[in-house]
Amino acid sequence: MPSPTQGPERVPITGDDDVVRVRQLVRAYAQRMKLSLVDQTKLVTAASELARNTLVYGGGGFALVEEVHDGPRPGVRASFHDDGPGIADLDLALADGWSSGQGLGLGLSGARRLVDKFDLDTEVGRGTVVTVVKWKR
Repeated sequence: MPSPTQGPERVPITGDDDVVRVRQLVRAYAQRMKLSLVDQTKLVTAASELARNTLVYGGGGFALVEEVHDGPRPGVRASFHDDGPGIADLDLALADGWSSGQGLGLGLSGARRLVDKFDLDTEVGRGTVVTVVKWKR
């Protein structure tokens, strides 16, 4: 199990400016952990999509961003929490190519492809938590 070494830093997600703040924080962590430029871009893109989903579908919430280590290997973990309606059709939401058209057009499946680890916990009426990790190569 990866262990956190710094953070987590919490960013409320209540508007478009917060989505930008999450993106900037994730990029700062990715740079600090010395992820490659390509991996930084992948992680920031996934985080942007997930923060936007938290705002649009979850009605807002918060993100937690932290550095993690799996032995000597550093990485960045970002989790997105909301108390929204939850995801009723998880298979559809995770289907390749499916997007509501509100985000970057990636959908959850696109965000999942951009990261090394992707966990989704949702329940109708309870909300959703999506956690992603990108490791340094």
